[in-house]
Amino acid sequence: MPHTAELHALQREFAACIREPERSELPAGVAARRMQVYRELFFNNVEGLLSSNFPVIRSLYADADWKALIASFLRDHRAQTPLFPEIGREFLRWLEQRQHEGRDDAPFLLELAHYEWAELALSLDEEELDAIPHDAHGDVVSGVPVVSPLAWVLGYRFPVHRIGGDVRPAEAPAEPTLLLLIRDRGDQVSFLEINALTAMLIERLQANMLVSEPASGAAVVASLLADIAPGNAAALQPAGCEILRNLRAREALLGTS
Repeated sequence: MPHTAELHALQREFAACIREPERSELPAGVAARRMQVYRELFFNNVEGLLSSNFPVIRSLYADADWKALIASFLRDHRAQTPLFPEIGREFLRWLEQRQHEGRDDAPFLLELAHYEWAELALSLDEEELDAIPHDAHGDVVSGVPVVSPLAWVLGYRFPVHRIGGDVRPAEAPAEPTLLLLIRDRGDQVSFLEINALTAMLIERLQANMLVSEPASGAAVVASLLADIAPGNAAALQPAGCEILRNLRAREALLGTS
């Protein structure tokens, strides 16, 4: 039985051989054919997970290029968790590091990876909507709206929801892309492209839920419009209230408190 230090050294050597197939030195007593089996199992498991977690990114790469990218990830990244559901987050961290290093990745790659990761993370979120106190039939205009914790506002420089196939922008457009990811009561994840007004309104509604005397949905809309468009606040009020109703229909708002 090897001592603890010897065992750890052997484990590190074994892991290094799996991470780097080009290594010629094998751990003592390990046959090359057996090591190749371990390498293939390890690579195929991680590659399969990342392909399913990031299907759009996978579609942008030829087979050889995709495998080379995954091989680099396995070789260079040091994951902070052994949990399979967290592999996507680890891949995202690695792409972020590559961007900091100035690697020659597509300019939209990191944002696209975040968007695909967010879809998966939202689908795995353990929040139970039925456990949140609210009146599902309440009027979100006259009452106090309850924002779903499974409604996430995301902002990107690139239109990540359109990337794929021949849509591979080389430069970010002048206007950012704002998306609302929503998981409904049936656990279906969908997205809605929103404007800045809707994003700010959702932020105000979330803050409104935390105060001791929350305002009605209509009052939150009026306050927001008074800040950003004081000259047209009254004229825009009906449109703002309609946004509330649309958010309720999409289950971004669960109802009222």
